[in-house]
Amino acid sequence: MNAPAAGLPVCLACGTTRMTHWASARDVEYATTPESFDYWRCAACDALSIAPVPRGRLGEIYPDTYYSFAESDPSLAERVKQALDRRMFARLFGGIAGDRLAALDVGGGAGWLLGQAKAVEPRLVHTQVVDIDGSAKAAAEAAGHAFFLGRIEEYETDARFDVILLLNLIEHVDDPVAVLAKVRGLLKPGGRILVKTPNHDSLDARLFRHNSWGGLHAPRHWVVFTPESFRTAATRAGLGIERLTLTQGAPFWAVSALEWLARRRLVRVTRQRPMAAHPLFGPLLAAFGAIDMLRRPFARTSQMFVVLKGT
Repeated sequence: MNAPAAGLPVCLACGTTRMTHWASARDVEYATTPESFDYWRCAACDALSIAPVPRGRLGEIYPDTYYSFAESDPSLAERVKQALDRRMFARLFGGIAGDRLAALDVGGGAGWLLGQAKAVEPRLVHTQVVDIDGSAKAAAEAAGHAFFLGRIEEYETDARFDVILLLNLIEHVDDPVAVLAKVRGLLKPGGRILVKTPNHDSLDARLFRHNSWGGLHAPRHWVVFTPESFRTAATRAGLGIERLTLTQGAPFWAVSALEWLARRRLVRVTRQRPMAAHPLFGPLLAAFGAIDMLRRPFARTSQMFVVLKGT
């Protein structure tokens, strides 16, 4: 991607500087910093990008209480999600031929999603995690997964994978096309890449655009797509879309609703007790998840599942 002119915001998805300011957002979930972060909308591809990108602040903006680091007993809503994940994996792996399958989870932490996949797919014999969280290594390896500590761009291997998971990952990187191209090179012929990422063309994004919409996950989501802009990025990476479906965005609704309550001093969020630990978070997840599932047939919801294949 070409470097932008000094001081201009650049689209992380396509590289253009034809940008208009979309929103400013704060870290309402973890309160790691009181400052605001600017998100810009691309006139060329319609993706949102953060600018400036907080590349050197990962240790600050990903606290120890971050949801993918912290251990907790799953709530009812989370157990329902796990059941849905297992059903999704059964469908995905069911379309892959072969007696011995391999899967890679980029940003997979301790490998619990790969564990869900192994529970429904007995042919899955090799599982690999790539993650920047060194504290997850021991747990991942204890669960039977190989572990590489580092960014996917740094991962080199002769292995090739039948399924690659990019779940809640692509929106956290500063060059999503490069990441998609990298994992394309790790895919076996006939393999599939599963992506889960937010969609900013949704009702909750419009309602909470100027109130730190949860889908921005500020300042940790660096690029936020629409179905159309993600298709453009995938094509640039040499990938085709086999299936794209919109699904419930309950976490984004729940964060946005708690932020609305926090502005009215009805709830309190601190670095020590982030939103995901608030007692209202689980009930809000369940309520908004149900509402979004009812809305799905006739309205765009704020998360996408995309199945990609090589072209």
